[in-house]
Amino acid sequence: MNNQRSFFFNVDWLTVLIYLALCTIGLLNIHSAVYDVKHPDIIDLDTNYGKQFIYIIVAIVTGIVILLLESRILSALAPAIYGITVLLLMLVLVVGRNVGGNQAWISLGGGFRLQPSEFAKFATCLLLARYLSGTNVKVTELKSFLITAAIIGFPMLLIMLQPDMGSTLVFCSLIFVLYREGLSPYFLIIVGLFIFLFVIAILYNPLYVIAALAAFAAIIMWLFKRNKKLLITLLAGLVLSVAFIFSVKFIYNNVLQPHQKVRIDIILGITKDLRGKGYNLNQSKIAIGSGKLWGKGYLHGTQTKYSFVPEQSTDFIFCTVGEEWGFAGSVVLLGLYLFLILRLIMIAERQRSPFSRIYGYGVASVIFFHVMINIGMTIGLVPVIGIPLPFISYGGSSLLSFTILLFILIKLDSNRMGMIYA
Repeated sequence: MNNQRSFFFNVDWLTVLIYLALCTIGLLNIHSAVYDVKHPDIIDLDTNYGKQFIYIIVAIVTGIVILLLESRILSALAPAIYGITVLLLMLVLVVGRNVGGNQAWISLGGGFRLQPSEFAKFATCLLLARYLSGTNVKVTELKSFLITAAIIGFPMLLIMLQPDMGSTLVFCSLIFVLYREGLSPYFLIIVGLFIFLFVIAILYNPLYVIAALAAFAAIIMWLFKRNKKLLITLLAGLVLSVAFIFSVKFIYNNVLQPHQKVRIDIILGITKDLRGKGYNLNQSKIAIGSGKLWGKGYLHGTQTKYSFVPEQSTDFIFCTVGEEWGFAGSVVLLGLYLFLILRLIMIAERQRSPFSRIYGYGVASVIFFHVMINIGMTIGLVPVIGIPLPFISYGGSSLLSFTILLFILIKLDSNRMGMIYA
């Protein structure tokens, strides 16, 4: 009885309430985005919002089951869960169903589909936490870094083959976990420099970039001439950056798919075709802007209601929020996400177990990346890459995977005072 009472009070119910609030907001917006006057009931199973209601119930039951598990099992099963997920990622390449150009779904019958790439996120976070929390494992050492990169990179490679670039890029967010565990901040600087140079190299002549880098290198040498280790790191990054610049054109022309190049061209302003290639982004911004301060009201969004916005219940669900709830409602939703992410970081930092702390940062990183990219693409800040908004977008695989991802951390946190084995 005492253990049950202790369990009840140790569960972070505030995080659970935020989760339930986001699921409710998601259900209401899906109901509004694809509302059918012939099926007005929100739990009508012939509609997507009816199916989402079932998904939410299944997800909540799954969360409760996770809370009843023994915490040690989660660490012990990490390799098995990762292995099963990898097998599913391989299987989907053979028998998967192609939807929207991505062979990412396994048909389960009855209109239901499984997307293994969604479950690969929490599986990778688990195994990453299991490995990095091991004895004598330091991410700053070459061997440990390479093994860590393999844990993250293998599912990325399989997902890239589908090809699903959106889900692939999500795994890049785990670099924040490595940074928390001791990876040099200069590594993050170099990664950021790569991204910056990729944009510049597309917009301008790479020779201009090289000249700018030379000036940058001279300044760095002057500022850090007393710190040889830092200087060597930055110069190595400079060399890699120059090599990266010359590879941009090849990657852009020979690696990226046509629709991916179009999305980059549109976001950088190279292509402006509001009725063709740029239609999705343009309609998205029109819908969000039309909501103004307070929105048009629930079930009164004309842009989403009449299907002007594509994928309005999945990748572009934020358009419904912006149009019907306005700026005020959008701020509330973003506030909930901000509070959730900060809460997850706080939960991660109060763990006594390295396994729980590392996993907690993995959860926060994945959710942060999804929110930032999904909302960013609907308002034109990043290219459209097609990833769901956590707990809001329609989809059983997405909701269930995010629920498992979150509730494993809640379970680990509820037992933080006794979990010091990892």
